[in-house]
Amino acid sequence: MKYDKDHSSQISFPLGGIGSGCIGLAGNGQLVDWEIFNRANKGSSNGLSHFAVSCEKSDQVTACRILHGDVPEHNYSGVYRRGDDNSYRGFGWGPDADSLCGLPHFRHHEFHGQFPFARIDFGGEDFPLRVALNAWTVLIPGNDQDSSLPAAFFSVEIANTSSEPVDARVIGVIQNPWGSSAARNHWRDGLMHCCSGLEPDDFNYGELALGCLEDPATLSYQQYLYRGGWRDRVESYWQDLNTPGRFRNRVYDDHPASGTDSALIASHVTIAPGTRRSVRFVITWHVPNRKNDWRKDIDALCAANGVENRWRNWYATVWPDAVASCRYAMDNYRDLHSATRRFHDALFASSLPAAVLDAISANLSILKSPTCLRLEDGSFYGWEGVGTAWGSCEGSCAHVWNYQQALAFLFPKLERSMREAHWRHSVDEVGGSHFRLVLPLGIHATREWMRPCVDGQMGDVMKAFRDWKISGDDAWLKTWYPTIRKTIEYAWSEHNPDQWDPEQSGVISGRQHHTLDMELFGPNAWLQGHYLGALLAAAQMADAVGDNDFATQCRDLFAKGQKWTEDHLFNGDYYQQRIDIRDRAVLSRYQHAAHYWDDEHAQLKYQIGDGCEIDMQLAQWYASIYGIGQIFAPERNRQALAALFRHNFRACMRDHANQWRIYSLNDEAGLIICTWPEGTERPVIPLPYASETMDGFEYAAAAHMIGCGMLNEGLRVVQAVRDRYDGRKRNPWNEIECGNNYARSMASYGLLLSYSGFRFDRAAGIIGFHPVLPPPFTCFWSLGDTWGSYTQNKDNAIISVMAGSLHLTAIELDRPVKALSSNGLPAALPLDLLDGDSVRCQF
Repeated sequence: MKYDKDHSSQISFPLGGIGSGCIGLAGNGQLVDWEIFNRANKGSSNGLSHFAVSCEKSDQVTACRILHGDVPEHNYSGVYRRGDDNSYRGFGWGPDADSLCGLPHFRHHEFHGQFPFARIDFGGEDFPLRVALNAWTVLIPGNDQDSSLPAAFFSVEIANTSSEPVDARVIGVIQNPWGSSAARNHWRDGLMHCCSGLEPDDFNYGELALGCLEDPATLSYQQYLYRGGWRDRVESYWQDLNTPGRFRNRVYDDHPASGTDSALIASHVTIAPGTRRSVRFVITWHVPNRKNDWRKDIDALCAANGVENRWRNWYATVWPDAVASCRYAMDNYRDLHSATRRFHDALFASSLPAAVLDAISANLSILKSPTCLRLEDGSFYGWEGVGTAWGSCEGSCAHVWNYQQALAFLFPKLERSMREAHWRHSVDEVGGSHFRLVLPLGIHATREWMRPCVDGQMGDVMKAFRDWKISGDDAWLKTWYPTIRKTIEYAWSEHNPDQWDPEQSGVISGRQHHTLDMELFGPNAWLQGHYLGALLAAAQMADAVGDNDFATQCRDLFAKGQKWTEDHLFNGDYYQQRIDIRDRAVLSRYQHAAHYWDDEHAQLKYQIGDGCEIDMQLAQWYASIYGIGQIFAPERNRQALAALFRHNFRACMRDHANQWRIYSLNDEAGLIICTWPEGTERPVIPLPYASETMDGFEYAAAAHMIGCGMLNEGLRVVQAVRDRYDGRKRNPWNEIECGNNYARSMASYGLLLSYSGFRFDRAAGIIGFHPVLPPPFTCFWSLGDTWGSYTQNKDNAIISVMAGSLHLTAIELDRPVKALSSNGLPAALPLDLLDGDSVRCQF
C-alpha cells in the first residue's frame, strides 16, 4: 500500500521480533515507539536516533539531509506525552527538538508498506541524490527463532541520476537510552554497543547495538557525540555533519552528570553516474529481565505457588547480549532477508482483493508488537492489546485469542504453547478453564478465580482440534486429551456454579461469561454454537485416542443440541437468544447475580434478546475453517449471515447512535456488534459494546460471509475496516480495540483461509483447496514449518512446497482430479513433497 505525505501522519510500522519488542518506523522516517523495554511505549522516541545523508565535492559538503519528511502539522504546537509536565517540552513548546525537524530534511515523502517490508521515498528538492529508506523485520513461517530476533533492519538506498560521481556519507545515529552512571558506548568492529552498565540481573539492565554491514575500511564513527548543556550536542553534530571527510572519534571516560549519550556510524561511499548503492544497518537490543509488575496481588500469588516473580525474555536465552544478536543479524542478513522476501512475495502473489491482502498482512505486525511475549521456556503469551505504557487485559485471554488465526497457521508451535500453558496452569481441579493465564508460569488457577467463559473454554477445544490437524502430532493430542475431555465435562459438572448444561441436554442454558465481558442467561446461538463445535471436535479427538464411549456421548449431545438449536433459536431471519428479559427469576439460580436486574425498567441487563448479534454464527466459521463440520443448517447459516449484513452494516455512521467506544464515526462504514431490527425489542440496557464496531469481530464475520459465497458483502466489510486505517486518521499497522496492536484483529488471516477454502489434516496426510474465486486463482498457504503456494487454472491445479516437507495421501479439490504429476513426472498418492517440489493435478 502507498501512503502519500497527507496519509502518513499516523503511521508507525513495527520492526522487531515475536515477543521481543519493536521499534516503529514513522510515516515520515522518524524512529518512534521504542517498545524494547518490556512494555508498551507509544509516542516515544530515543533521543537523536535517526539516519542522515550528506554529499561532498572538492573537499566540501554540498548538501546534508536528515532522512525525515515533515512532521505532521498538528504537532506544530507540540504533543503532550506522559511525563512532560514541568519539563519545558511537549505541548506549548513546539515539536520535540530531538526529532530534528528543525534541521534540513526532505520536503516530500511517500510511504510504501507491505508487512514485513516498508519503504519511504524522499524527494522534492535540489538534492544531488535520490534517496529512499527501506526497513524490514524477519518473518519466516515456521522459523520462530529467527522471527523472534530482537532486530530492526534498514537500508538507505541512494541513486545518482547526475552525470558525475558523487561522494556521500550515510550516517546512522543511536542514542544510549540508559541514564545510569555506568552507561557506556563501545565500538566493536563495525557495530556500536550501547550498555546500561547496570548489573545483569537488574530489571532495568539493557543494551542496544547499531551495526553497519559495509566494509569496515569505509566506516568512520563517533563513540560519543559532543557533551554539553543546552543544545550543544546538536550544534556540534550539525557542524560535524557539514565537515567533509571521516568523522573524528570522540571518547569520554566518565558518564555525564545528567542525561544520556549518543553515538554514530558513517559509511563513506562513491556513487557513479547512473548507479545506486544501498547502505545497510541493523539495530538490536537486549533487555532480558522481566517480572509481573501489573498485578497488586502478585507477591501473594507467587508465595502461595512457590515461584519467583522473575523470568527472562526467550530471546535472551538464544542471544546472550545485543552484540551477539547484532552479529547474528549481520552475518545472516542475506539469508534472513531472502527467506522473509520469499514469504512476502508468496503472500502478495495471492489473487485476493487489495483490501483483503492489506488486512491479512498488516495485522501480522501485531506479532512484533508489545502485545506478544515469549517466556523463558519459549512459550508464547499475549496481552489482548497494549496501552500507551502498559499491557491491556492480561493472560493470553482465551476468548480474544480465539479469533486470531495468524499464529496458528504461521507459527503453530507457538500457538500450541498457548494451549499447553493454559491447560497446565489455568484449568482448575474440576475442569474450569480460567481464561486469563497469570505470570510468572507456575501460578495455578483455583476455583475462586474469575469464572470460566463459555466461548474461551469451548473455543480452546476447537483450537486443540485445529492445532492437532495442523501439526499431525497424535502424541501431542494423546498427552493433552485428558485435560481436553475434562474441560468439556465441566459443562455438565455438578461443580460448575454457572450450570451451563447440568442435564446434559446438549444446550447451554446457564450463566455464560463471554468476550463482551458480562454474562448471558438462557440459550443463544453464539455460545451454544461454541458448545456444539466443541462437542463435535471432542468426539473426533476421542475417536483418535480410542475413547469410544466419550466420542459417542459427545455425538449424542451434539445431535440433541443441534436439533434444539434449529427448533428454538432460529427466528426465520437469524439466530437469537431465548430469554424473557422481564423474568427476574432467571437470576435466582446463581450467586452474586442481582446486579443484572434493572429495577427501574424491570428488565435483565446486558442481554441480546431479539437482537441480531455479530457472533451468532462465529463457531460455524471456526468449524468450517478447522474442518470440524457443520453446526448450523447450511441454508439457515447463509440466511442469517445475509440478515447480519442487512441489519448491522452501516455505510455511514452519522445517523448511528453509539454510546460506547468510538472506533468508527462520521462518514466511515462498519459492521455493528448488535442491532435490534424493526419489530423487535431492544433492551434498555443491552449487551455491552452493542453499538460499536470492532475490527476482529468484523473480519471474522466477513470471512464467514466470503466462505459462504457472499463475496460482495464480505469484501465491503473488509474494505470498511481498512478504509478506517488510512494513515491519516489511524495507523494501518495498529488496529485498535481495547488498546493498541489488538490481538483479535489477526482474525484477518482467516480471510485467506475462507477465500482459498484451505483444507488440511496433517495427521491423515490431506491437503485441499476449494477457492471461492474463479480461476485463474493463486494463494499462499501455510502449515507452519511447511508452506507454499496453490494455483488453480481451468484445466489443472499446482500445489507447490516452498519450505519444509509434506506427506500426502489425499488431495481434496473442488473438482475431480484425473491425473497427478510431480516435478514433470507422472505421480500417484501417497506422495512426499520436499522443499521446491510441486504436484500438478490435471482435471
